Amino acid sequence: MPLEDPHSGPPQPPVQTSTAPPARPADRDLETELLDLVARTREQASEDPFRNPVLAVTLAITRRLDRDEIGEADLDALLTTLRRRALTARAERLRSYVGLDADAATGEAAPAVELANRLVAAVARGSGDFETLRDRVGHTAFAAVFTAHPTFGMPRAVAELIARAASLPDADRRAPIIGEAAARSTRPDPQISLDDEFEQACVAANHGRAAIDALNGALLDAARARWPDRWTELVPKPLAIASWVGCDTDGRTDIGWWDTMRYRLISKRMQFDRILRDLPDIPATRVVRELTASARDAVERQLAGAPLLGTKPSLEAVHRFALALIIERERAQTDAGPILAGLAAALGAAEAEADRRAIAVLRSGVAAHGLSNALPHFRLNASQIHNAVRRVIDLEGEPTDAAQRRSHLSAINTLLNDARPVPVDFGALAAERASAARLMMTITQILKHVDGTHPVRFLIAETETGYTLLAALWLARHYGISDKLEITPLFETASALEQGIRVLDDALRNPHWRAHLKRLGRLSVQFGYSDSGRYVGQLAATFWIERLRLRITELMTQNGLSDIELVIFDTHGESIGRGAHPTSLRDRLAYLAPEDSRQRNATAGIRERLESSFQGSDGYLMFGSPELAGASVARIAEHVFADALAEDDAFADYALNDRTAAPAADPIYEEADFAAEFFRVVRQDMEALVDDRGYAALLGTFGPSLIDRTGSRPVARQSDGGGPAAITHPRQMRAIPNNAILQQLGYLANSLHGVGRAAHRAPELFRHMRANSVRFSRAFRLVQHAASVGDLDVLRAYIDTLDPAVWLERARRTRRDARRDELVTIAAALERLNLSPDLRRLFGRLTCDGLSLQAAAPDLAAMSTRLALLHAIRLALIHRIWFLAAHIPSFRPQAGLTREMLLERFLRLDIDGCLKLLDEIFPVTPDPTLGLNFGEPPGPRDVGTYETEHNTLFGPIRRMFERVREISGIIQHEVGAFG
Repeated sequence: MPLEDPHSGPPQPPVQTSTAPPARPADRDLETELLDLVARTREQASEDPFRNPVLAVTLAITRRLDRDEIGEADLDALLTTLRRRALTARAERLRSYVGLDADAATGEAAPAVELANRLVAAVARGSGDFETLRDRVGHTAFAAVFTAHPTFGMPRAVAELIARAASLPDADRRAPIIGEAAARSTRPDPQISLDDEFEQACVAANHGRAAIDALNGALLDAARARWPDRWTELVPKPLAIASWVGCDTDGRTDIGWWDTMRYRLISKRMQFDRILRDLPDIPATRVVRELTASARDAVERQLAGAPLLGTKPSLEAVHRFALALIIERERAQTDAGPILAGLAAALGAAEAEADRRAIAVLRSGVAAHGLSNALPHFRLNASQIHNAVRRVIDLEGEPTDAAQRRSHLSAINTLLNDARPVPVDFGALAAERASAARLMMTITQILKHVDGTHPVRFLIAETETGYTLLAALWLARHYGISDKLEITPLFETASALEQGIRVLDDALRNPHWRAHLKRLGRLSVQFGYSDSGRYVGQLAATFWIERLRLRITELMTQNGLSDIELVIFDTHGESIGRGAHPTSLRDRLAYLAPEDSRQRNATAGIRERLESSFQGSDGYLMFGSPELAGASVARIAEHVFADALAEDDAFADYALNDRTAAPAADPIYEEADFAAEFFRVVRQDMEALVDDRGYAALLGTFGPSLIDRTGSRPVARQSDGGGPAAITHPRQMRAIPNNAILQQLGYLANSLHGVGRAAHRAPELFRHMRANSVRFSRAFRLVQHAASVGDLDVLRAYIDTLDPAVWLERARRTRRDARRDELVTIAAALERLNLSPDLRRLFGRLTCDGLSLQAAAPDLAAMSTRLALLHAIRLALIHRIWFLAAHIPSFRPQAGLTREMLLERFLRLDIDGCLKLLDEIFPVTPDPTLGLNFGEPPGPRDVGTYETEHNTLFGPIRRMFERVREISGIIQHEVGAFG
């Protein structure tokens, strides 16, 4: 850490008492000054390796704040400028990511039109050619799934402005929109409810549906040009939209079954609204229009009785809602069949080509989505399944215990032999307490009373035994919905990725499970990149997931299941640490579904359906406007039909500098030993890092306080003594904040760590793979991006900030008595926390691997000066908060809380909690008894107003911490996503 400058002028008052902006030259450009300072200190670091360039800038900013050379107004103006630049870059990247710039550069027809024409042209002419196209586009091959989680890291208004700006080709037209966004805070909306998340998902889904309609319309146009007498037979539905918002109950108990029911009714109403809006107003459509309008009105009446979010409805309210669902059931329609029949009749009776086309497009949308705007995905945890079945199965131990495996599999098979459906009514649903049983009953009622057109997805998190799948199947049979439920295991943890094939094999050995798959005609699996990435490293995770994909193909072939469909749902976040590729949407799709595994499925005759998540405000941006959604759907369609169009014109491969894709024999598959060893080393190093006490200290000390709450899911637990609970292992933290904190601390360890040592073991082969392997180079792009937004100097600055020795050394150098006292007080509090030894060892571990990575890949980009400056400014603000906290007056212990304990909470940046306590300990309101005559001479009162403390300490701390969080929002945009 830089030493205190002994010649920085006379001692300054310990606190700032005025917020008025200081006088300074009007032509002074603070941003340029500080960016130049960052650049100079980084250059000087090579000559002075003991000097941290980030802390050098931090100290320079601190001195200017001390001397009032930078006032609060200056700082706010600077942050607005930096925010504008970050948002400008964000909009440009978004536009490029979905391919809007490339589409505009071609100057040809809309991508959907071009793709449709190429698909039809790729069908060889001859007998059965129409049937070939019908089979190719009449099967849903991809679904975009809108997921939520606490990943709404920016205000909804800012997200809408970014989407608007990114939709415009002209930078000059984007500028005022970005300026409007930059004038707002980048911190997330203060209150984010599940309704808010659902509404935002619906906006994205609506844009996605419209873009898919455009694609389907283009396919119909191309088919009409080639088969003018048969094109109306075509029902294209290659892509679909799905969502689990409002249906995901994994890890949360705040979603009532009535909430889920209400969201499904809203989705149903949206589908009816779409039909009524797009249906031509002609005599041929009168019957289907009246049917749809009547159904829409019935749904509206059902919704009128639905309890609102966050309420605990009375039994009477539940009874009224249930009766509304049942009474209006027939009028509301519960299957898309009648509407599809009405559309088919209208299509046959319509005369104008434009009307027939509009009806055909609507028919495709209803055929793919039934009576829903987006297909539902339900989710819960494996332990919830086990608990529900435990009531009827008399076994000791846990199903995940290897010693109990056979007994549990045998017991659940016996249950399945005798499974008989029981009736389900809303009274039983209201009375049910087991979460898995309640969700099964909710799905039963949705299929019965809302929409039973298609089977629904039932995702099970943390599936680590075949027993879980069989137990879920028993529950489905028990409630009579096994033929409408796609039971889907989620493989995400290290154990699940290793045991996944055994899980499926155990289930497939059971005749009930095999029969279930045969009836449904598909096997569905879900892969998770979030937890897997944070525990084994993101690069290792993709290897283990791909290996499991290949083994599933082999397992299906061995079990004679090549005739059923394989559904692969890839769930990930929008950051590299949680599985999203940084380069482009096309690379993202290819990264998740590698060409080799897709070709093996095709060779085995296994039809594949791919699904991928688009999560939170970052993911919804790709569908944030009609233009963005159109480009995203075009990229998805290109990915889906890449094999069909390969002979027409192979798509350029972005990972290898836009040259054509490499031959099928990718060298990473030819060098299987290198791949296995490389990714094994990454996994080993990441697992060791996760168990490092310093890693938990790094994540848990003040990292959680750098980020705002970003969703409706309940916040983290609290400690018994008040304040955030101490994190002793990363498993005590969810994956999203884990990754968000790494972003905020300037080093994305779960995307970088271990790669250096792995590359160092075979440097020549590593360079060969980067240059020649499409698969490996595409995966390595995650490392490249992580390096470009990470810097060990930034991380070291945060670690040094938690080292008491650094503060004591600074105290030894300063000539300002008041500052010396502050520094010593902070050092003493840090000494009590005793974080530094573990953090120092951690930094050594990360640095060793970072040096190996730098040697193996010297071309990796460095963090931008703008991002480094943001970290330095925020550190200066954190330091000043601590300086002010050192001046908090002494007070008597409050409910066991001492001044020393409060200061330690300040060091953890629990600012909101501390200020709330200080408001109680030092109230600003005067004594309410003053001025009242109590009939006796007034005695001394140990009460009074503490306006001075609030004006000089608590108020400035509050404002500075708001800027700390504001900078976190800007960093989020610089990095590219939240969490």
